[in-house]
Amino acid sequence: MKTHVTYSFVIPFMNEEDVLDALLLRMTDLMRELDGPCEVIFVDDGSRDTGAAIIAAAARRDPRIKLIRLSRNFGHQIAVTAGLNTVRGKAVIIMDADLQDPPEVVHELVAQWKDGYEIVHAQRRTREGETRFKKVSANLYYRVLARLSSVDIPRNVGDFRLVDAKVVEAIRSMPERDRYLRGMFAWVGFRQTIVQFDRPQRLAGETKYPLKKMLRLAMDGVIGFSDVPLRLALWLGMIVSLGAMAYGVYIFAVAFFTGGLVTGWASTIVILSFLSGMNLLISGVIGLYVGRIHNESKERPLYFISESIGLTEVAQIPQPRLVSHG
Repeated sequence: MKTHVTYSFVIPFMNEEDVLDALLLRMTDLMRELDGPCEVIFVDDGSRDTGAAIIAAAARRDPRIKLIRLSRNFGHQIAVTAGLNTVRGKAVIIMDADLQDPPEVVHELVAQWKDGYEIVHAQRRTREGETRFKKVSANLYYRVLARLSSVDIPRNVGDFRLVDAKVVEAIRSMPERDRYLRGMFAWVGFRQTIVQFDRPQRLAGETKYPLKKMLRLAMDGVIGFSDVPLRLALWLGMIVSLGAMAYGVYIFAVAFFTGGLVTGWASTIVILSFLSGMNLLISGVIGLYVGRIHNESKERPLYFISESIGLTEVAQIPQPRLVSHG
């Protein structure tokens, strides 16, 4: 018989052995304070340290704690998806393991859920311990994404949020491989609100989102929820073509009225370089979208599970398949 669960937590982690003991203590206190049965699903996204062993030991002591070990590092968004495919709670809270998503904020998220909201985003009011470059670039990214995106994605919101079970079912039905969950939760609709919190600095360890991963995530957000880059490429192509035509008219006028042209390689090289650069830019934008189509068409599973503890009903999460229209 299935155990009734009110609150499910999804916590992905990778190489976080330095903070897991402190996280487990605070999660135990939080579960004691909440007004319903809980489960905490930790998803090991290819850790190379002893983090999985720490969670496995905790799971054997406390049946509310579960562990999913992915077969390799599939990425943060896929690890969260693996957890969402497993949860049974009426309310699901997604949070990171580094304690920069304070467990105590969950009480405020739950209060909004009880008021009828089905998605409660935790918005960062302040970001302690981060460099000025990180803060400025993050703010700029959210501004640009808000301008480009076809959906209203809240600014300064990471993956820390509470979602209702019906929202989880909606996300499960979305089979895309290049996942940007922040945009997906905004896209599905439902009643949404925001709870602000002050984000503390990392307790220990190093960030798992270096600049390269941040840029990739940003690109997934823009390409996955906006066709503006394609339309921008079209307009740039038209502008360059009109400019080339205007320059052609100028050359013809100079030749017709003056009977000669100023010879030289400089103007030719500049024009050819500019046109070639625009061609490569537009081709690159189109290539990004074509690459995503290719990735979707392969229909590979999002992830594989090498081991699970406390999830006797889950051997391997089945993945949604794309419908063939051939």
